[in-house]
Amino acid sequence: MLVHSSSRRRFTGALAVLGALIAGTAVQTATAHGAHAATPHRVLFDNAHAETAGNADWIIGTSQPDPLGQNSAPKTDKDWTGALSSWGVALQKTGGYSLKTLPSGGKISYGTSTATDLANFDTFVLPEPNILLTAAEKTAVMKFVQNGGGLFLISDHNGSDRNNDGADSPKIINDLMSNNTVDSTDPFGFSVDKLSISSDHPAAISDSTNPVLNGTFGKVTKSLIASGTTFTLKPSDNPAVKGLLWRTGYSPTGTTGAFFATSTFGSGRVAVWGDSSPIDDGTGQSGNTLYDGWNDSTATNAALALNATAWLSRAS
Repeated sequence: MLVHSSSRRRFTGALAVLGALIAGTAVQTATAHGAHAATPHRVLFDNAHAETAGNADWIIGTSQPDPLGQNSAPKTDKDWTGALSSWGVALQKTGGYSLKTLPSGGKISYGTSTATDLANFDTFVLPEPNILLTAAEKTAVMKFVQNGGGLFLISDHNGSDRNNDGADSPKIINDLMSNNTVDSTDPFGFSVDKLSISSDHPAAISDSTNPVLNGTFGKVTKSLIASGTTFTLKPSDNPAVKGLLWRTGYSPTGTTGAFFATSTFGSGRVAVWGDSSPIDDGTGQSGNTLYDGWNDSTATNAALALNATAWLSRAS
């Protein structure tokens, strides 16, 4: 079909206007959602503090710092090797998270040029550490949270010193909060109890609006204790502290017996869990005896771990 030159000019001009409008809309959309709209939520798991000592295997994968080195498109927990592989794979499969591990021999830092520096992440997971953090590491963690980062602390029972260096996870977490250069005056509003509770199924409070208990990964009803501990809440020190799951026989309106709690510090968020058993998926490195708490049918541990990660990373 023959098209008159003036018609061609009008058609070309219309296309240009349409293109400009589309481009403008794209810019407005990107601006409305912020500069990091398309950036995955970045989560760093710690393995620099003896998280695989003894029979522990608290890693998302043996390829470190990048778990994708073992399998770039994991479908099941066995595609990555570690007792936390179900946690890692579940996040990876959403397409909304970028995961890394601080490997053995590494140091926690904040504001340096290292690739695993906390400034490059939204959330830091400290899964049952068995080595005391150095003064510099504690400063890094506290500054990271104070400036907007998410901190996921996972404790275990009193006496869970897997590498026999005199420090277990309750001592290490309490030391982080009470002996640092940023704020040692009970900054998160809780302390880890020195208890060894053999078994229980702590129940979630009734709060349909809480994103950790009712998040995109499911509804949380109960968790699992298989040799774990609880926390004492101190709302007078930090009013933001809140117990979300409580040991059987303890009141959610009280301050003792909290098994999972959240809080804030500065611009950041904090979550703490009283046992490593719920995050154990039963798979890991050869020679370790592991138990599947992640898929335990009597609890909703997977939903709790994943919802909390989303909340800490500001994905929910």
